[in-house]
Amino acid sequence: MTDEGASTPGGEPARDPGTDAERTELERLHARVAALEAGKAAREPHHRWKSFFAALLIVIGCVLAPLGAVASWASSQVGDTDRYVQTVAPLASDPDIQAAAATRVTNAVMEHIDVPKLLEGAAPADRPSLEKALGALGNSLENAVRSFVHDKSQDIIASETFERIWTEANRRIHASVVKALTGSSEGAVKIKNDSVTLDLGPVVDQVKQRLVDEGMSVAAKIPEVHTDFTVLQSEDIGKVKTYFRLLQIVGDWLPVLSVLLIAAGVLLSRHRRRVLVTAALAFAFATLLLGVALTVFRVVYLNALPDSVSQPAAGSVYDVMTRYLRTTVRMAVVLGVVVALAAWLTGPGRTATLVRQLWHSGIGAVRSTADRAGMRTGPVGPFIQSHRGWITWILVAAAVLTVFLWSYPTGWVIVGIALVLLFALALVEFLGQNGTGRSAGQDGKSRSTA
Repeated sequence: MTDEGASTPGGEPARDPGTDAERTELERLHARVAALEAGKAAREPHHRWKSFFAALLIVIGCVLAPLGAVASWASSQVGDTDRYVQTVAPLASDPDIQAAAATRVTNAVMEHIDVPKLLEGAAPADRPSLEKALGALGNSLENAVRSFVHDKSQDIIASETFERIWTEANRRIHASVVKALTGSSEGAVKIKNDSVTLDLGPVVDQVKQRLVDEGMSVAAKIPEVHTDFTVLQSEDIGKVKTYFRLLQIVGDWLPVLSVLLIAAGVLLSRHRRRVLVTAALAFAFATLLLGVALTVFRVVYLNALPDSVSQPAAGSVYDVMTRYLRTTVRMAVVLGVVVALAAWLTGPGRTATLVRQLWHSGIGAVRSTADRAGMRTGPVGPFIQSHRGWITWILVAAAVLTVFLWSYPTGWVIVGIALVLLFALALVEFLGQNGTGRSAGQDGKSRSTA
C-alpha cells in the first residue's frame, strides 16, 4: 500500500495523473468558454443590426400596406373598364341618386318653361289633354307643373331604360373618367370648380319627349339643355388628382413590395416564427386603420359639401366608389389574421402543441375507425408519410399562389382557401396514419425496436 505522501527517488513529491488530467480539462473548458464569450461579444452587434433592419423592413412594409390597397383599387378602377362599370352600375337604381337626378332635371326643365303662358301658348287642340294631364291646378300653377315634370323625370330615371342607358354610357365614357381623374377636362365626365360632374342632358331630352307625349306640346320648344349633376366635390380635388395619378403609376406593384418587405424582415430576424406572428398582425392592423380612415373621411367629406349638393346622393356615390377598396381592406385583415394564426399554431407554445395533439388524435381516431371498417390505402399511405414534408409545403405554396392569382380576392375567399388547405392537410394526415393514431414511419420504428 502506497502512502499518500510518497516521493520520487529525487525527493520530489509524486504527481497524481488524475489531478493533471482534470487540470488540463479545466483549462481547456476555460479556454472554450472564453472563446465562446468572445464570439458572443463579437456577434451581439451583428445580431443587433440584423434585428434593427428586420424591424425597419417590417415597419416600412406595414406602412405601405394601406397605400398598396389604395393603389390596387385605383389601378383596377382606371385600367379595368368592366370593373369600373360593375362599380358604378348600382348607382342607376340607388333611390338617393334617382331622387337627386330627378330634382336636377326638373329644375333644368322648369327654367325653360314659361308657366303663365303655358296654356296660352298651347294649340287649341292640345289644351284639353294638357288640362287633363295637369289635373286640378288649384292656386299654384307653377307647383302643379313642377310636380308634373318631376313625376315624368322620376319615371324616366327609375325605368330599366335609364339603367341600360346609364350602364352603356358609363362604359363609353370610361376613358373620360380616366381623363377626369388624371387631370383632363374633356368628355361627359369632367372636373371643374373642384367638382366631378356628369352631364344630364340626354336625360333632359328623354323627359322633354315624355312631356310632349303626355300632352304638354309646349315642352317641344325647350332648347337643348346641358345640366351638370355633381358626383364628387372637394376643395382638395386637385391634390386628389395628383395622388390618384401617382397611385395609378404605382399600380399593383406597391402591394407586392409591401409583402416582400415584410417577408424580408421576417427572414432577417432571429426568432422568425414569433416575428411572423407580430408582422402579420401589424399588417392586418395597418390595413384596418385604412378602413377606419375611409369611414371617418366619409363623415368629413359629407359635412364639407355645400347645400346645393345632395348629401344622400353624395354618400351613395362615396359608398359605391369605395366598396371594392373596403373589400380589399377586409381581405387584407383576414389574410393577416390567418397567417398569424397559422404561424402560432405551428409553434412550440403549450396551447399550440395541445391543439396539434387534438388534431392528430382526432384524425387518428377517424383513421382507426376506417381501418376497422376495412378501408386500406395500399402504397399511398407509406408514400405520403415518407414525403409528407414536401407535400405539405406544396399545398401551402399552392394556397399562396391561389391568393396572388385570384383577380379580386375577398375576405371570404381567403377563409375559403384556408379551409381548403386545412382539409387537404387533414387528408394527408389521414392517409399517412396507419389506423392506430400513429404515422406509418412511427409504427415502423416501434416494430424495429420491439
